[in-house]
Amino acid sequence: MHDRVTLIRIPAWAQDVLLAVFITVMQVQGTVVRNIGQPEAGARALSDLGNLGYILLVVTGVVLVVRRRWPVGVFVVTALASVVYYGLDFPDGPGWLGLFVALYTLTAHGDGHRSLWVAGVGIALLAAVWLIAAADVEPRAAIGWVYFRIGAAVMSAAVGESVRSRKFIAAQALERAALAERTREDEARSRVDAERLRIAREVHDTVAHAIAIINVQSAVTAHVLDKRPERAREALEAIAQTSSRALEEMRAVLGVLRSDTGEHLPSPGLAQVDDLAAMARGAGLDVEVDTAPLPPVPGVVGNAVYRIVQESITNVIRHVGPARVRIALSYGDDAVQVRVTDDGHRRGTETAGVLDGTGANRSNGAPFVRGRGIVGMRERCQLLGGDLDAGPLPHGGFAVTARLPVTPTETASHER
Repeated sequence: MHDRVTLIRIPAWAQDVLLAVFITVMQVQGTVVRNIGQPEAGARALSDLGNLGYILLVVTGVVLVVRRRWPVGVFVVTALASVVYYGLDFPDGPGWLGLFVALYTLTAHGDGHRSLWVAGVGIALLAAVWLIAAADVEPRAAIGWVYFRIGAAVMSAAVGESVRSRKFIAAQALERAALAERTREDEARSRVDAERLRIAREVHDTVAHAIAIINVQSAVTAHVLDKRPERAREALEAIAQTSSRALEEMRAVLGVLRSDTGEHLPSPGLAQVDDLAAMARGAGLDVEVDTAPLPPVPGVVGNAVYRIVQESITNVIRHVGPARVRIALSYGDDAVQVRVTDDGHRRGTETAGVLDGTGANRSNGAPFVRGRGIVGMRERCQLLGGDLDAGPLPHGGFAVTARLPVTPTETASHER
């Protein structure tokens, strides 16, 4: 069993307190020890002016407790203390440690522009004061400590800016990663919604068409069961065929939900339009199919044509009943056009007398009620970059005209 190492993270305020205590002790103790055996020539004792030397060393260390909260203020305090300390000729030593920590904090926790400007101006002023204060230092070699303080101040600011830059770059990388993750989630959700809409549309078209035909055929069966058993048998066979075909289409539509490969099963297309017409004739419609020789078209376009014809026939069965229907398919330079029209009049067949009152919405002159069928057909066309027009004809009846480009738009590719 692997041993687990528990990392103890000290709070930031505790770190600053410990750092302030350490710096304070180092500045006071280091300066005192450095000047015990051989005091600096011409230097003022730390105890002069009411122990002002000690006070300045302590202040520049203790003020580091609040360095994260007020980095500019802490730098100003340590810089002023350094000006006073060296301006009054107090002995040299590690009294600049607090100033260097303040400079590092200023640039590390700054904004990269103002903090650098403040640090640059501050270092320039401090360098001038330090050089002026060391003008009469003896021996002259001791002025090297002044240049060390200047160089160390610049290095402290540079290290702080480097840390700030790395943190900023890391934060940006994390933000970009989070944004990319959200974008992937949104795209995945959009694809799921589009697939859900596609399945709902396919299920609606398949079920609505099958139920409409089954409703008509079952009504015919009930009407002729006693008088014409052979006609009832034909109606029952049509019901069986329609329901079987609907089940096959439902399996094709819903099979993708259980498919491990994510591949869609083949969808009905132009080749199945004649089958729709045959089923519609069995439901009592007088269907005429006018189809010119069509070149191969993309599967998504063929499926859209099939669904538009299917929904149009379903609407005729539901709202008109037995009527004359004409399906016309034509091919232009860059688009397939499908037009489904009906004359709006019931034919004198057995099914005309068995439909309920909902089948008279258009034949009796009442306004046509638009349902989700036309909306779904229009959505299909728009997804492929096409257009659809549906409305009553001047001489009676209804027409659905759709134009579908043979090169589907990018939206269509996402839809499928």
